[in-house]
Amino acid sequence: MRILHLNMEKGWRGGERQTLLTLRGLRAGGHEAALAARAGGPLAERAAAEGIPVHACRGALGLARVLLTAGWRYDVLHAQTAQAMSLLAALRPVLRAALVFTRRTAFDDPGAAGRHRWKWARADALVAISEAAAAAPRALGLAVTVIPSAVEAAPADPGGMRALRTRFGLEGRRVLATAAALSPEKDPLTLIEAVALLRRDHPDVLCLHCGADGAAADAARARVAELGLEDHYRFAGFLPQVADALALAEAYVSSSRFEALGTSVLDACLAGLPVVATDVGGHREILAPDCGLLVPAGDAAALARRIAWVLDHPQAARAMGGRARERAAREYAVPAMVARYESLYRALQRA
Repeated sequence: MRILHLNMEKGWRGGERQTLLTLRGLRAGGHEAALAARAGGPLAERAAAEGIPVHACRGALGLARVLLTAGWRYDVLHAQTAQAMSLLAALRPVLRAALVFTRRTAFDDPGAAGRHRWKWARADALVAISEAAAAAPRALGLAVTVIPSAVEAAPADPGGMRALRTRFGLEGRRVLATAAALSPEKDPLTLIEAVALLRRDHPDVLCLHCGADGAAADAARARVAELGLEDHYRFAGFLPQVADALALAEAYVSSSRFEALGTSVLDACLAGLPVVATDVGGHREILAPDCGLLVPAGDAAALARRIAWVLDHPQAARAMGGRARERAAREYAVPAMVARYESLYRALQRA
């Protein structure tokens, strides 16, 4: 099959990683899979470096030009972002290929979901990465196929670990890791408050926050300074190899207010780390009973208590991390995700 994936995001986050993993798997299976992506962006550059054909686009007009001039070559046009699906929906009357949209977000506002119904309905197949992401379109009467995102094991680099240990003063510290952009929906402020509570009885704790700056970056840094947490909360920025940070940590923490699935949590599970996460969206699906600890979103005290339990019960926490690793390897493997997409594409071809 000939499949073109569309992803015009400027940065590198979970959706871009999933796009690349899917393209790799499809090409390994003998399909002619290509990418339309933002020129000069990290996704386009990484895909091109792996030999994946890339239509480099300067913006929405550039993507529209690719669809109108080259879209006829493909059996399937697969939008990996809402923006790309909006364009496919607008061009639906002149596109002959089957249209697929993967929804990677979960919001609870029925009005917001209703505004998107028109474009969701124009997809020949609507995919969601979790039951949480599927809820809104299903509530509008649309058929949704759930294909969870996937993760693959990434070995830590001893040199990278040494560099992080030295740069952030991790020697002799009980390290917590989190990997999330400094954006409001990831709620770094609640995690900062939790660390402030935690240090009272665990003065050697240190949270290493890996993630690019976002709209909450200034507020997060200011709150760390206000609470005098500079020795307990360190901002590492975007790390191309998060596995190095995970290998140095005793636990992984996610304070997100919204999460369609949470591939960073899946990465931590696959690394065997005990996870404490907010009871939202896909976290509930990943952290099945006995595979992690869930707390209410926005509750710093509850988050601190659960982290303290992990630090105070290392044997039980390691066992929990082991169960999470087994489940992540079994249910969120890349070959399984790619096989599900292949099956979906074939069904569209037959139809």
